[in-house]
Amino acid sequence: MRRLVTRAGVAGVAVLAAAGLAVAGCATSTSSSSVAGCSGKQTGAASTVPAGQGVAAGWTQPGATMQNTRDVASAITTANVGRLGVAWCVPVESTGEARSAGLTDGYSTTPVVVNGVVYTQDIESNVMAIKLSTGKVLWTHNYSSPNGGPDGVNVAGGVVYAATNHAAVALSAATGRQLWTRTLIGNDHEGIDMAPGYNDGTVYVSTVPVNPTVGQYLGGGKGILWALNARTGTPEWSWDEVQNLWGNPAINSGGGLWEPPSFDAQGNIYMGIANPGPIGEAGWPAGYPWGTSRPGPDLYTDSVVKLSPAGKLLWYYQLTPHDLYDWDLQNSPVLTTANGQPVVIDGGKAGILVELNAQTGRLIWKLPVGVHSGHDNDGLLTENATPTSHVPLPARFVLEPSVFGGVETPLASNGSTVFAAVNNLAVPMTVNGVAESGKAFTAEISTATGEMIAVNQDTGKIDWAVKLPSSPYGAATVTNGVVFTTTYSGYLYAFNAATGAILLKTPMSSGSNAPVAVDGDYVIAGAGVQSLSKKPQQLIIAYKLGATGGKLPDTVGP
Repeated sequence: MRRLVTRAGVAGVAVLAAAGLAVAGCATSTSSSSVAGCSGKQTGAASTVPAGQGVAAGWTQPGATMQNTRDVASAITTANVGRLGVAWCVPVESTGEARSAGLTDGYSTTPVVVNGVVYTQDIESNVMAIKLSTGKVLWTHNYSSPNGGPDGVNVAGGVVYAATNHAAVALSAATGRQLWTRTLIGNDHEGIDMAPGYNDGTVYVSTVPVNPTVGQYLGGGKGILWALNARTGTPEWSWDEVQNLWGNPAINSGGGLWEPPSFDAQGNIYMGIANPGPIGEAGWPAGYPWGTSRPGPDLYTDSVVKLSPAGKLLWYYQLTPHDLYDWDLQNSPVLTTANGQPVVIDGGKAGILVELNAQTGRLIWKLPVGVHSGHDNDGLLTENATPTSHVPLPARFVLEPSVFGGVETPLASNGSTVFAAVNNLAVPMTVNGVAESGKAFTAEISTATGEMIAVNQDTGKIDWAVKLPSSPYGAATVTNGVVFTTTYSGYLYAFNAATGAILLKTPMSSGSNAPVAVDGDYVIAGAGVQSLSKKPQQLIIAYKLGATGGKLPDTVGP
């Protein structure tokens, strides 16, 4: 299942309208700038802060670094973060295709900033370049190709790498002109909705078993990682994340990446893989309750996987064998250190963080976070399990983390502490799946709570946890002792990384499920959720130290 708020409702509760796949779009040069009244007076200049080990000098990659630490050097500190003001805001590029495909928001990605230009992508696959210092839109390339999100771009060597719902693409960073395109899906039950990874002349893009114009987790939809030549788009190799779909491709589906892989110094590839299907929230197929169409562990779903630069499997760690509840392990693995040794830290919708030995994949520690209702081990079948070996569950029970709970968005690490945005959202379940209407479930999402937590990487113990009145679907971003996130109700938060103290809480123009990028003295975040504001406006918002006078066109709720 994909990101929260990208769909009108839960699969099986709200049916997505079928439509044809969108075709490649075109680049449009534009002189548009910020929304009227949104540009503030900007004072001061960005301070130059030298980058430390594992810390990016600027937000030039989707996860800030090749290791996806989301840790960046900047001018922002605990002492001055309260001086952030609105510098400019730009409307999310939209052609209306997302709403016709049943999607309820328009933007859920982390932008990148290269040579003073912000590059980003919306939920319709449209790519945009914005001048950081002014908010002027330099160009857009519209694809009108809705996908499940979170989307995003990667920029290297003057080229923007992105994807539509069905193809990887490369664009000129200067003009937005398309340089090449490569269709990757094997059938219309598949799509693409991630920011590409990039390393040493190779682009990495995975398919997913989700196509909002047709449906999600339909039979035969597979996640396959493709390694493409960055100059031409020619495939170099591919790695099948779910092999033969456990013997029943007519019914089963699964795998896929939401976020780009991580890379170590040797070029090895680390990725977090999504869940298997069918999934209980959609209602089990006739004759196959509780995932019995796919007995066994369903490799390599809900796993951290390490591949060699040539695509050879080196190791895997599966967090949730035979997943029944859509508990993707979907976030980019964070490559960092603990007790002086290289480690991999990841977490996903099961609401469990794990730390693994980077060389062997051996589990070092495992930590449940947020609220758990006692179903973490449901469906843990062995390799030789049969469909009748499942232990029956109650006819009705409450599941938490639910299908949109747990750690929905990426982690961040400052080298000693890992930060996670946790979502506490329960849902009633029956033997047939989610026991609610789409309307009721949407209402529960809007009132769900969450927390930001800090975990000691050496011990796996929680240093602090701060409760939040709304789900923080804005991931974690860290800079100079400050941790950022955004909430579904539409606020940008900043926390003291050492204590958890809230240093900043400021409203956005609408609800948000978009992570935060930091570059120099700028913080950039997207407000793309329309459901919680009186007059929502989907905007990409730039906050800047010392900016004054800028005013967002709407104020969100508490």
